[in-house]
Amino acid sequence: MLEVRLDKVKGIATLEPNGELSKEDFTSASTIIDPYIEEYGELKGIIIHVQSFPGWESFSSLIAHLKFVKNHHKKVSRIAFATDSTIGSFAENIANHFVNAELKSFAFNELESCKNWILNGDD
Repeated sequence: MLEVRLDKVKGIATLEPNGELSKEDFTSASTIIDPYIEEYGELKGIIIHVQSFPGWESFSSLIAHLKFVKNHHKKVSRIAFATDSTIGSFAENIANHFVNAELKSFAFNELESCKNWILNGDD
């Protein structure tokens, strides 16, 4: 399951995976995020907040994740990974080649630092 919280005032979506990600998780995330993007043109940022990355439930879930990234990366200024998993720094290094948004990794307990960086560029 993927919990999605959208702070409409700040323009930040926080995604918190709880268990393996499913295809439906990304459909659900889009139904929350897309109306905001349609109204305001973009999100200031997305925070992926997860202690350790749970993986995907199936190959179709991975494909849905890649489609979600493809459909949203040009409409998000910054993406922060708040995680103690090595996937955060790995994703930051790899995704920089495919994603327009600026990416940065933080420790799992640095959620407020993620928000500050997205809004102000500060750590």
